[in-house]
Amino acid sequence: MLFGAAASVEWRMPRCSRAAREEPMSPAEHRSPLMAGLGLRAHKGGAVVVGVAVAEGEPRVVLSTELATCSDGDRLSFEPYRVAADMPRGPDGKATVEAAASVAEGRRRQDQLATDGMQGIVAQLEAAACKPSVAALLLNRAGWITDLLDYSLAWREHVPVAEGLAVRDALRFASRQCAIELAELDEKSLVELASATLAMPSTAIAAKLKRLGAPMGRPWRKEQKLACLAAWVALARPC
Repeated sequence: MLFGAAASVEWRMPRCSRAAREEPMSPAEHRSPLMAGLGLRAHKGGAVVVGVAVAEGEPRVVLSTELATCSDGDRLSFEPYRVAADMPRGPDGKATVEAAASVAEGRRRQDQLATDGMQGIVAQLEAAACKPSVAALLLNRAGWITDLLDYSLAWREHVPVAEGLAVRDALRFASRQCAIELAELDEKSLVELASATLAMPSTAIAAKLKRLGAPMGRPWRKEQKLACLAAWVALARPC
């Protein structure tokens, strides 16, 4: 497998985004900024973010961190659709005005927190002589869902899907607010796209991703590798 077995991880309410780990750069690299791509892989409560820059045709990871879309102890920003699902329904079984208002407030908080986190990441990249030119957001096949509240209330199993889609929307909002071009890439076909874009077989890509993560230390699991590959592909694709 390209990324190895997915780690069995139970997502918990994350704390505010931990400081990004940056690979030191030489003084020469501070003379002019390198264009960097950000790979974003959403999960409940935030996203894995990996920054990649390419110098002389070679990619390297310049940042690996978490971006939080919730505040410590704030359930509404962590899981707005679960909060709505736990509230009483209207006579027609639909969401009440109060439930819809709760979701809207939770989503507003997510947007603001994502923007704050993205601005912090941009500042960290600039301090490392990099300038973010594109953010690559990984997607799944659930993009057809338009009304997340109705969808989440139809079946309790839908709630986690709605939470993840809300985080992706917050990442889109943050990218717009930071004036970063957004590329949306399908996660399931990412390796195929990468092979075609980078002109590399999947085995070579897997080996390269393993080496790219070495300077960052742990964690460097499937989530970080996917975000890294998304950023690399977004940088390499023609405008």
